[in-house]
Amino acid sequence: MSEKLADLYETILTELGEDPKREGLLDTPTRAAKAMQYLTRGYHQTLTEVTNGAVFESETDEMVIVKDIELYSMCEHHLLPFIGKCHIAYLPAGKVLGLSKFARIVDMYARRFQIQENLTKQIADAVLEVTGARGVAVTIEAKHMCMMMRGVEKQNSVMKSSVMLGSFRESQATRQEYLQLITS
Repeated sequence: MSEKLADLYETILTELGEDPKREGLLDTPTRAAKAMQYLTRGYHQTLTEVTNGAVFESETDEMVIVKDIELYSMCEHHLLPFIGKCHIAYLPAGKVLGLSKFARIVDMYARRFQIQENLTKQIADAVLEVTGARGVAVTIEAKHMCMMMRGVEKQNSVMKSSVMLGSFRESQATRQEYLQLITS
């Protein structure tokens, strides 16, 4: 844990009018520093590390979908969380990716300060890079605390973003099949 980061959290508490020496806040700067390091650990990971060689030869050429992958990220504008789920589909071209690696890819990029639109693209590009698929589709649905807790304070708003690459972009039928499968 970074002492400097903990010291900065103590400064933030003081600047907000709190007493970091009061009982309830005594260890808060250290806990907050550890939490922030955990929440941004994606900066210290690479695609090679998180996929760990789990790409396998396969004759499968039909659509593969992994639905409802939980994600937790932090908006780069307000440093507030956004929470949601990610759906990923790909059309294999001789290689498939180990199932857990999809969640690891999502986590690696989500654990960085982000906007949802960029996160969606980063995940799609990573799956395409690792698998060499004929097409990749990624959809994220998330609730943003920066919109719920401050500003317009809209509690029921959900942002949806999608990226379609290869066959998902070029073929209306492929895109439609994907969209139908993720909503069922």
